[in-house]
Amino acid sequence: MNDERVAPRIAVLDPAGGRLDAPLEEAPPPLPRPRAGLLGLGLAGTGVLAVGLSGLGIADFVADQFARAALLGWATLAVAAAGAGLIGLGVVREMRGLSRLAGVERLRRRLAAPATVRQAALDWLATLPAPDPVAAAVRAANDPDSVRALLRDGPVARLRSDAEALGRRAALDVFALTAATPAPALDAALVTWRGLRLVRQIAELHGLRPGLFGTIALVRRTLASAATVAAASLAADTVMRAALSTPLLAHLAGDAAGASVAARRMVVLGRAAAAACLPLPPGQAGDGR
Repeated sequence: MNDERVAPRIAVLDPAGGRLDAPLEEAPPPLPRPRAGLLGLGLAGTGVLAVGLSGLGIADFVADQFARAALLGWATLAVAAAGAGLIGLGVVREMRGLSRLAGVERLRRRLAAPATVRQAALDWLATLPAPDPVAAAVRAANDPDSVRALLRDGPVARLRSDAEALGRRAALDVFALTAATPAPALDAALVTWRGLRLVRQIAELHGLRPGLFGTIALVRRTLASAATVAAASLAADTVMRAALSTPLLAHLAGDAAGASVAARRMVVLGRAAAAACLPLPPGQAGDGR
């Protein structure tokens, strides 16, 4: 056998040669924004017709009442103005609720930036229904990580605890309602109603106070964040389903089996709604679930 050692060989690339991983000279163009579809255009047109024709009809009716008698015309105008004012107030509140809900993502970006974390934390604390004493400590903190830790261990922990209490209360309500109702269709309606009420309660707990469209948008955010909080609850839900699907326990439990599963889902819904409303993502909010 040959005992000569083979020396390593070093291949030197030609500096004048071209790079195989040459960078792109220009960034790819951004994707175009999606255009409104048939459904969106149809709904917008229906809204314009409904509002416009209703306004013209009311104006014509008011003018007709003025032609009959001045007092009757002023009374009709006052009623129309009061109704329009209430509708406008509802629209303003709805837009304010949507703006606050959209502000959650902006607040998360501000809390992630070291330059704006303190002011973002103070702005969020000012929106909470109850004043929090941690605001003074946030003003005195100089480290961004300290500010986030103060939020995580103070108001965020308290809000998570209150949301857990609301979720457990909703679970008890759902368990009692679904176990007592005889029709499965009524069970679904009751669970949907209680779930929407739970989402609104948790949103008001976080100072969002959404309206109808704000609640719908919050439900979408809740469903999007449900995957991050439901992983730890999957094992317990699977065990519960397996136990309640046993013929003996199913015979003994009766309708309480489905009620237990519905109640468990209500707890998960409460956790997902809280994760969607908090300014810190679930990974940074101290949520180990």
